[in-house]
Amino acid sequence: MTLTEFKYIVAVANEGHFGHAAEKCFVSQPSLSTAIKNLEDELGVQIFERGKREVIVTPAGNLVIQQARTVLREAECVRLVANQGKDPFLGPFKLGIIHTVAPYLLPRLVALLAESAPVMPLDIEENQTANLDRMLREGSIEAAILSLPYEAPGIQVSPLYSEEFKAIVPAKHSWAKRRNIETGELSQENLLLLSIGHCFRDQILDVCHEFIRTTPGKEGNSLETIRNMVASGMGISVLPASALTQAYSNPFVKAIPFSSPRPTRRIAIACRETFPRQAVIECIQSLVPRLNLPVKSLKQD
Repeated sequence: MTLTEFKYIVAVANEGHFGHAAEKCFVSQPSLSTAIKNLEDELGVQIFERGKREVIVTPAGNLVIQQARTVLREAECVRLVANQGKDPFLGPFKLGIIHTVAPYLLPRLVALLAESAPVMPLDIEENQTANLDRMLREGSIEAAILSLPYEAPGIQVSPLYSEEFKAIVPAKHSWAKRRNIETGELSQENLLLLSIGHCFRDQILDVCHEFIRTTPGKEGNSLETIRNMVASGMGISVLPASALTQAYSNPFVKAIPFSSPRPTRRIAIACRETFPRQAVIECIQSLVPRLNLPVKSLKQD
């Protein structure tokens, strides 16, 4: 068995199609199919059920593919140690980040990294936490910036910053001139939320216990969509402080602080415990105070 054969079976499992997997691996389909058949013969198990229109992973094949992913990930670590051991800031860095952080953190972070790590471009994957968790454990990204709480076996979590939430209302709303509001008051209004799957949605619902979670028609696909719906008078919502800087100001939207205790969220960066480029994680942590964002830097316990 070889790393190449492992690469092929993982590609077929990901694509669900031999032809597409061959394209991803830059080989001909007959070559890929022959290599996989040789591996099945050597192991004495059938990894895939081959149908006319679909490819199904067998129970035994699923176990083989899981182990192949682990082997490929560890092999990649060997390569990284060899190539980047002398300089962990050399070469692209595969960074995952959640949707509610990316637009507000990345412009400043990229600018600072361009100074401190000019030969380390960011290969960015913007996605939801559940998908980033899977990609992190599989090794398709090197680190992920996400909201706490988050933990997973074999994953190291390093805190970055905390930030307050603020309510946003239309500029002509009756609350617009208020100095602060209580979190419980949110349930009195048409509260606009992100769609299911976004952790920020769950955090808002945790703040507003009285809100009916099953109420339909109160969703948006991004914080900017939510902001524009508020501006148009559709309802009210909640944004993190990083989304309320001058660069994102809107004359039709008014941000109002909450009364104490003010709701907050904590943002962290996660990587595998065996990740060889720990210096990059430490660098990103050190840059937080220079981000010029209304957040509070968090030191690792």
